[in-house]
Amino acid sequence: MTVRAAVRADLLALSADTLASLANRGLVKRATKDLDAGAGPDVSVADDGLVRAVHEDGTQTELPPGAGLDRGRCSCAAPGTCRHLVGLVLAHQRTAGAGPGTVAAADGEPPAPWSPGAFGDEALAAAVGARALARARRVFEGGYTAEVHPATPAAPEPWVELPTCTVRFPVPGEIGHALTDASPALRGEMLALAVWAFRAAGARPAEPGAAAPVRLEVGGGHHPSRAARTALDRAVTAVDDLLADGVAHAGPLVGGSLRSSGTALASAGLHWPAGVVADLAAQVEAYGDRSAAHRAEDLAALAGELYARHRVAAAGPGAYADVLGVREAGETALRRVRLVALGCRVRGAGPATCAEVFFAHPEAGVVLVLRKEWTAREGDGTPPPSGPDVGTRRVLGTTLRALATGSLISESARRTAGRALVLGRSRVATTTVVAVGSAWTSLPEPLLVRDLVAHTADWDRRPPRLLRPRVAAETVRVVELSWVGPVAYDPAGQRLSAEVRDAAGNGAVLSAGYDPRCPDALDVLADALAEGAGTRWVSGVLSRAGGRVRIDPLAVLTPAGVTVPDLAPAASGSVPASADRVPPPVGGPATHRADDDVATAVGRALTALAEAAHHGLRSSPPSVLSALDDAGDRLARCGLDRAAGLVRAVPAALPRGVTAVRDAWVEAQIRLLVTAELHRERDVRAG
Repeated sequence: MTVRAAVRADLLALSADTLASLANRGLVKRATKDLDAGAGPDVSVADDGLVRAVHEDGTQTELPPGAGLDRGRCSCAAPGTCRHLVGLVLAHQRTAGAGPGTVAAADGEPPAPWSPGAFGDEALAAAVGARALARARRVFEGGYTAEVHPATPAAPEPWVELPTCTVRFPVPGEIGHALTDASPALRGEMLALAVWAFRAAGARPAEPGAAAPVRLEVGGGHHPSRAARTALDRAVTAVDDLLADGVAHAGPLVGGSLRSSGTALASAGLHWPAGVVADLAAQVEAYGDRSAAHRAEDLAALAGELYARHRVAAAGPGAYADVLGVREAGETALRRVRLVALGCRVRGAGPATCAEVFFAHPEAGVVLVLRKEWTAREGDGTPPPSGPDVGTRRVLGTTLRALATGSLISESARRTAGRALVLGRSRVATTTVVAVGSAWTSLPEPLLVRDLVAHTADWDRRPPRLLRPRVAAETVRVVELSWVGPVAYDPAGQRLSAEVRDAAGNGAVLSAGYDPRCPDALDVLADALAEGAGTRWVSGVLSRAGGRVRIDPLAVLTPAGVTVPDLAPAASGSVPASADRVPPPVGGPATHRADDDVATAVGRALTALAEAAHHGLRSSPPSVLSALDDAGDRLARCGLDRAAGLVRAVPAALPRGVTAVRDAWVEAQIRLLVTAELHRERDVRAG
C-alpha cells in the first residue's frame, strides 16, 4: 500500500463503529481481514482531497472530498457502499499511520463543540448530491419540525430528530459521514434537512441553557395552509353536530363522516387532529356496535382535545406545529435497523384483543410501537384471546412472545409520524429476531434512565397532554433499579405495587393493575420482582402521581432473562403468591386517595360533562343538568371556584341556545382536563 500527498482528516476520524453504521459490520470485518493479510489496496490522495484506491482484483475506487461513503465511486458491481469503499477508508487510515477514529481523540481531549449549520448549501450539494438537495428544498418550502440537540463538551456529537428519522454527525466538522436511520434512498434528503435545522436553531436568539434541545419549525410559512384550516374547521363542525345531538342519537353515518374528516386532515398534514378524529369515530362506532370499547368519558376527552387544538390553530403563529402535527411526514422508510424489544402491553374490549410491542431504537433515541389485533369469532362461543394466548400467535415468522423479548433486525421497516412501527414483507429485505441478551443495559440515554429525578426535571414545562404531540410510547423507558422493596398487593384495588429506587437512589413506585385479559400477569410480575437480589432493569410507562414518579411495568430483566407479565402464563395461583396482601404504600400508585375531595370533585364534574355530551347538549335530561349543578357545588367546596363557575355555566346557557351551551361545555371540559392532569401529577390544590 502507498500514500501520496495530503491526508483526509475526515476519514481518519471515522471509528470502526461509525464505519459499521455507514456500511455494515460484516464489510468492515472483511476489509480489515484483507488488510491484515497484506491484500489491501494502493491508496493515493490528490491535492484537492480526492482519495483513489486500486485493489488487488483490479477494482478502482474513488471518494470525493466532503462526501460520505454513499457518494463514493467503485468499479465493482455491488450496489451502495461496498467492501472496496470500506477498504479504501481503512487502508488510508493505516497508510497515514493512524487507527480508526484517531483524529477525533488525537490530543486526548474531546473535540470542541461545533454545528452542522455552519455548512453552506454548496457543501451540502457536494455531500448529498443535487437531486437529494432539490427534494429537500421542496420539503423545506412546505416546512417541517425538528428537535435540535447541539454539541456540548460532554456530548460532542450533534444530532437532530426529524419527524420520522434521526440524523447524527459523529465526525467533528464533517457532514458527509452523517448517520441516519432513514433508508439509503432518503439519506441525502434527511441530511440536508438536518443541516438546515441546525442553521435555523443557530439563527434564534441565544437563551439560558442554550445547549439544551431546541424544538422548532424550519422553513415554510407561519400558518397551516388554507386547505388544512378548512379540513380542521369541517372536522370541528362535525363534532359540534355530534355534541349537539348526542352520541346516543347519532345515526350510522356519523362514524363514517368522522373518518372522512380524519382522512382529509391527514391529507392536509394535520396528523394530530387526524388522530383525534379517528379515535372519535372509533368511539362512535363502538357505541353503535354496543362494544365495551366505548366510554363516554373517553369520547368527551377526545372532543375537548380537538377543540383545544383548533383554538391554537386559530390563535396565530407559535407552537402550532407541535399542536397540530403540521408538516409531519406520514411514513418514512428506515434503513437496516436493529430494534430492542422492551416488552408488550395487552388490552382488550369486547371480542378484540390488541397487543402493543415496544421497541427501543437506540440510534434514534426513541421508542416505536408495533400493534397487532386479534378478534374472536362471533357466534361460536370462543372467548377473546388472552395475553398468554396471543403470546403464542405467529408474527413475522416467530411468536409474539419471542418478538417482545428479542431484538428485531429489519430491512423493511417504516416509521410513522406518531412513532408507530410498520413492518413489510419482502423477498429481498429480510426481518429476523434474535435474543435480546443484555441489550437493555447498554441502551443510550434517554432510553435507559438511571436518574428519574433528572429525567423528569422538565416535565413541569411540558404543555398539557391534550396539546402535546400524539406520539406513541412517549414515556416508555428502561429504568435501572438499585433496590426493590417488598411487593404489596391490594385486593380491593386489585393492584400490585412496590417501592423501588433507581441507580441514583431516587425513590419511585412500581405499580401494575389487574386486567382480565392477562389474568396471570400480577403473579408473574410478583415472582420476577422477588427473584434474586441487586440491580434489576424494568421497562415501563413512566408517569407521576401525587408528585412521585410511577412505573407501570411492561417487562423485567432478571438473571434468568426478560419476563413479559402480560404474555407469560403463571406457575402459581390466581392471586400473586409472592406478594403481601396489604394496601399499596402511602403516596403510591393510586390515582386518587379515598379522601381526596379535589380528585373526586373533578372526576364527578368530568363524568357529568361526558353524560351531557352523550345525551346531547341540545336537550340534556334533568338528571344530567342536576348532576352538573351538583358537580359545580363540589368544585366550589374544594376551592376550585373558576372551574365551578364554568361547569355551572353549561346548564345556565340553555336558554341562549345550543351554540352557547356548546361553548360553555368546551370551556369547562378543557379546564377540567388540564386540572385533572395537574392534580394527578403534582397534587395541585389550587382553583
